[in-house]
Amino acid sequence: MPDPGHIAALVAVSAAITWALRALPFAVLAPMRHSAVVRYLSLHMPLGVMAMLALYTVRDVPQAPGRQQLWLLIAVLVTAGLQLWWRHALLSIFIGTGIYVALMSL
Repeated sequence: MPDPGHIAALVAVSAAITWALRALPFAVLAPMRHSAVVRYLSLHMPLGVMAMLALYTVRDVPQAPGRQQLWLLIAVLVTAGLQLWWRHALLSIFIGTGIYVALMSL
């Protein structure tokens, strides 16, 4: 059986590393909060992430049958239209996904 002091040291080291890894992003970001780069990324990063997710989602479309391509196109257009209209990404994605699933079950 391991020595209790050894176990306590292992737990302490693990806790210190975990705490440091969780605190590091906040410590690094704090001086950069008023930076023009961070401001630019906070404005444009969500759009970039959404575009990459959309491209990843439709990457297999050329191999899909024609009807599935049509359903996907309709769902993407509805999602984009709702996003432009409401400006609520989660709701737009949820409704667009629901429409795609409903159309695919036809």
